[in-house]
Amino acid sequence: NIMVVHPSLSAASVGELVALAKAKPGAFSFASPGNGSAAHLSGELFKAMAGLDIVHVPYRGGPPALNDLMAGRVSMYFSAISFTLPLARSGKLKALAVTGSKRSPAAPDLPTVAEAIPGYEATTWYGVFAPAGTPKKIVGHLNDEIVKALRVPKVRDVLTASGAEIVGDTP
Repeated sequence: NIMVVHPSLSAASVGELVALAKAKPGAFSFASPGNGSAAHLSGELFKAMAGLDIVHVPYRGGPPALNDLMAGRVSMYFSAISFTLPLARSGKLKALAVTGSKRSPAAPDLPTVAEAIPGYEATTWYGVFAPAGTPKKIVGHLNDEIVKALRVPKVRDVLTASGAEIVGDTP
């Protein structure tokens, strides 16, 4: 994921954002696509670890949250890099950091939040599930085919460019 802010915000780094938010308790907000979402939890972790008083603003999905961030109605958003990096590169948003434990190959110039707040890490993952009791032979075959697809160069390129770290190993 990536931490983005409205371009008018004077902070150019996570450290500067923390300093601004500490100077004006309650004046800053972070959007999420809803309570309990990865973006919400990323923001709450940031808030707690940085010792900030910032307001969570839940939306009904990511697009309304992004729209309000671009309009300046909220201050920041923790979002999937694939959605927000193009907006940051176009100047509609300002990217401050990625939320993983290491820099993203999709945006190697962006620091991690942990570079300013040691220990911070907020990631999401995707998996494939089958009903309980699915025969091991079928689970193994599905896994083999998924891993095979993840090894296709074009698939890897698209996923890596969108900020994904490909694992694809055992069931």
